[in-house]
Amino acid sequence: MGILAKIFTWWDGATIGTSLYSWRKGKAVGEDSAGNRYFQSTDGKRRWVIYNGANDASRVPPEWHGWLHGTHDGTPDEYLPPVRGFEAAPTPNMTGTEAAYLPSGAIARGGRRQRGTGDYEAWSPDLS
Repeated sequence: MGILAKIFTWWDGATIGTSLYSWRKGKAVGEDSAGNRYFQSTDGKRRWVIYNGANDASRVPPEWHGWLHGTHDGTPDEYLPPVRGFEAAPTPNMTGTEAAYLPSGAIARGGRRQRGTGDYEAWSPDLS
């Protein structure tokens, strides 16, 4: 990414101002599995994240989300128990992608629904 893109864009990584602020007034606290880096101001009042890639809040894992919003004082390494063997890694929301779930009647799958089975009876105000 060029220097002009760093100066004028905010949606793909940190801007120059955020990078300078992180360097001057921030203290690196940790990094998550996605490569996002977390900072805290030297006085402890502000917390922020510098994303590794696109700035998308859904890329912050739940444990770091709690830290960012002040729910927990310590980093996730300090207050969370170790990961158990049966725990699965979180999966992203696939809506709008090729991997999205499409039921059999979806227009993207041809729009053909199964015929009714006859077990449904429409409501009518005259029958009440």
